[in-house]
Amino acid sequence: MKHLAIRLILATLLAGAAWAQLVRQVRANIARDDFPAAERLIAEYKAGNGVTPEMILALSWLGRGAQAARMWDKAGAYAAETRKLALAELKKRPLDAEKDLPLALGASIEVQAHVMAARDARGEAVAFLHEELKSWYSTSIRTRIQKNIHLLSLEGKPAPPLEMKEYLGAKPAPLAQLKGKPLLLFFWAHWCGDCKYQGPVLARLQREYGPKGLFVIGPTQPYGYVAGGEDAPRAEELRYVEAVRLEKYGNLQMAVPVSEENFKKYGASTTPTIVLVDRAGVVRLYHPGKMSYETLAPLVAGVVAGS
Repeated sequence: MKHLAIRLILATLLAGAAWAQLVRQVRANIARDDFPAAERLIAEYKAGNGVTPEMILALSWLGRGAQAARMWDKAGAYAAETRKLALAELKKRPLDAEKDLPLALGASIEVQAHVMAARDARGEAVAFLHEELKSWYSTSIRTRIQKNIHLLSLEGKPAPPLEMKEYLGAKPAPLAQLKGKPLLLFFWAHWCGDCKYQGPVLARLQREYGPKGLFVIGPTQPYGYVAGGEDAPRAEELRYVEAVRLEKYGNLQMAVPVSEENFKKYGASTTPTIVLVDRAGVVRLYHPGKMSYETLAPLVAGVVAGS
């Protein structure tokens, strides 16, 4: 029995290593634009292991890679196959029962929507995403789907309200009370390296445009852990988040509402997410990911000037 247990443990470790190697190698081939090699890797894995969440996740990376390369036919085909296999697996388990299926299904939805938009069917893409949002609203991929709705449709529309009940530092004012001010929303996380890159960029912009009315709001949320990935209750984590805020963003004067719902509503599955809102309360920029000063400054200047 002891030897059987050891063999089972080794088999589990080897399976995990095979998964990690599969995804890593698939992504490496995509980076070299060698999609046939990535396809062969997935086919070989499937022949030896069958259809698994890990295999479906690797396949989803083909869709993402083809989208990035603007290979729309391939991207659509990869996304459709990913979706079909993911939905078949979901007949056996809930979406969030393990970590790979949510990532794979979320990627397939994202890629399918952007393929539609690239084919001059943006309205249909947004409608598709809204239907997917209804289907997966109570799961971990809600935020990712909302992000893609916003990428395709939020600019030019009123900024969604923010929850302000819980906050760090000074009490923030509701967005409705800030109408007339140009706003920069900076969705950040305590663990996020790109957010720390963004901090000095925003501090510089605030020094330049704060006297002209620019107001910065920095929504954040708890993730259940502190430094080193150590699990922590909410109160302890928020004390840690406040320490990070003071250390890393001390030169950036910003209201900091704390709410998981804000991240879901704004689709901030990527941190940082940057949103610029004009004086009329209309979104002029929605951008998941970090931005350089050189890219962001003219956009801030335009919002401040009212152009």
